[in-house]
Amino acid sequence: MAATERLEFRVSAQVKATIQRAADLVGEPVTAFARSAAEARADRVLREHDMVTVVPDAFFDDLMAALDAPAIANPALVEAGQRLRASVTRA
Repeated sequence: MAATERLEFRVSAQVKATIQRAADLVGEPVTAFARSAAEARADRVLREHDMVTVVPDAFFDDLMAALDAPAIANPALVEAGQRLRASVTRA
């Protein structure tokens, strides 16, 4: 896709030097380096935003109620835990 849009921003001399140094290390022009860094950050922010799951209110309330309810003992799991504790030696 042809690049037709433009972005412009000002930076301090220190920031410019940092970006220039990093671009030089990877052998890219400053513009290409800054563009790819901005695009990578934008992609990361959007991915993190999209990871938020939206559920209906009733489902959320039911889930929270289930998590708040006291645990129900599972006899087989309790027995397995006791066997593990009996067989593990702590230093």
